[in-house]
Amino acid sequence: MNIKEIIQNKLAEIIQTVFQIDDVNQRNNLTLDVQQNKTEFEGDFTIVTFPLVKILKKSPDAIAIELGEAFTTQSDFVESYTVVKGFLNLKIKNNFFLDNLKSIYQKFDQKEPKHQTVMVEYSSPNTNKPLHLGHIRNNLLGYSVAQILKEDGYNVIKTQIINDRGIHICKSMLAWEKSGKNETPDSTGLKGDKLVGNYYVAFDKAYKKEIAELVEQGYEEEVAKKQAPIILEAQKMLLDWEKGDEIVKTLWTEMNAWVYAGFAETYKRLGVDFDQVLYESNTYLLGKDLIQEGLVKGILYRKEDGSVWCDLSEEGLDHKLLLRADGTSVYMTQDLGTAVQRFKENALQKLIYTVGNEQDYHFDVLFKILKKLGYVWAENLFHLSYGMVELPAGKMKSREGTVVDADDLMQEMYETAKEKAQELGKLETLSDDEKEKSYETVGIGALKYFMLKVDPKKKMLFNPAESIDFAGNTGPFIQYTYARIQSLLAKAAYQKSTVTDYELNSSEKELVMNLSNFKEVVSRAAETLSPALVANYVYDVVKSYNSFYQNNPILNQENENAKNFRLELSELTGRTIKKGLELLGIGTVNRM
Repeated sequence: MNIKEIIQNKLAEIIQTVFQIDDVNQRNNLTLDVQQNKTEFEGDFTIVTFPLVKILKKSPDAIAIELGEAFTTQSDFVESYTVVKGFLNLKIKNNFFLDNLKSIYQKFDQKEPKHQTVMVEYSSPNTNKPLHLGHIRNNLLGYSVAQILKEDGYNVIKTQIINDRGIHICKSMLAWEKSGKNETPDSTGLKGDKLVGNYYVAFDKAYKKEIAELVEQGYEEEVAKKQAPIILEAQKMLLDWEKGDEIVKTLWTEMNAWVYAGFAETYKRLGVDFDQVLYESNTYLLGKDLIQEGLVKGILYRKEDGSVWCDLSEEGLDHKLLLRADGTSVYMTQDLGTAVQRFKENALQKLIYTVGNEQDYHFDVLFKILKKLGYVWAENLFHLSYGMVELPAGKMKSREGTVVDADDLMQEMYETAKEKAQELGKLETLSDDEKEKSYETVGIGALKYFMLKVDPKKKMLFNPAESIDFAGNTGPFIQYTYARIQSLLAKAAYQKSTVTDYELNSSEKELVMNLSNFKEVVSRAAETLSPALVANYVYDVVKSYNSFYQNNPILNQENENAKNFRLELSELTGRTIKKGLELLGIGTVNRM
């Protein structure tokens, strides 16, 4: 429990014992605001008393005085108080900060087990193209949420389902058959996902050309799109795949293997991983048993053409197709079956889908159908819906090959970090290997921090140049502060020593209070599935530390007690920054 929470809880207790409010509604709804004191008036925390005026029919000053007296007699942490125009300012005893600092150290690596298993799904790409900027936000969000949940005491399973079948991969396969000349990743020197993605773009160009030719011959555009020879060939290839055609299956296996190898390289550099991987080719038939079960129970209905639907009008939605007239399943059918299988095989208490907000309706329907089918755990399904990533140049289009490739972007971030570091001349004394590690850690860290500091629900504009800035709310600025702390500790030959008798000044108190908030911030981030809370907390800690550092001499401090305390405070700040960045998937370096 952080310092503010301790004061808040004691305040609630004191209000009851001093004022004895009988009205249950007033008592339950009454919460006074406790804030860190940022004014020139004496005191560490300020309590706003005005909400009590109407209930108690007393002046704000009178209420503040009664509360202040109660705090000094009924708590062991308030040294004194002052009242300024209805605001109660509490000065906290020095030992309370020292004890709190000691408690932070003792509990820093402790986790309170939740005894719940949570599955987090993220990434889940198609196998017809390399990962792009949008995938980066998805992966970073999912991975960070998983890390935060782990830190908050949950058992976590990280998973993805790869969309390895369907018309999209058949388009790449067909284009390769027509013009590939037996190219492979080895023969071209290209990553497999990029090679396959090139053929997806080639298919689209050929498809558009055929459509234009048919339109010139007098076809309506919509008819031309359906009748273009190349799309008909791709559709036949998909049917052949579903029938188990050996030639098609062999090519499908080979080209998907190229893509998987390419994805693995990207994931490694991005620093994300998975505990389980599912493939749509193994799951697309799941859910059909559920459909039959729903029909028997009268939850679903069959139309005259044989298709099966779910009526969600009572839930404020429409009717949803679950099985086509020819008996084939749709994506919703597969997702229903996959969800049931995951809960059955993993004994989950919660399942989180990290998917962009363009799929909000899909997941609303999915969760409501599972509830109608009687699955109690459907209440514990969550869609981590996030906004799209755009660039200054506008939206990306996969088919046209105008996406921002994830690998290219990571390389650009590395190059920019290298250029910036060389301009500043801060790494000249490092070995070449150490320099390379620093460029990579700072560059990729800048990308991750810029993505994660924004609330997931918000659409974001990604600016690579802005993200790599060494000042402001950026990854490099935070990493630089961490490196500065490590340099300080190294110069001081720091050895852990707990200081028990030291009078803290205001900037030291502020830093202790910020450090005490770490676990509470992690819990809120886990509850809201928002890594942005952790990112911006770490930035606040860094700002607080830099203020402390500028106003308090450390290495040249003559008072050994003050020097040791400030080193101890610096070391704990470094640990907090490192742990916070780890929850975001961001690394640190000891020198920058």
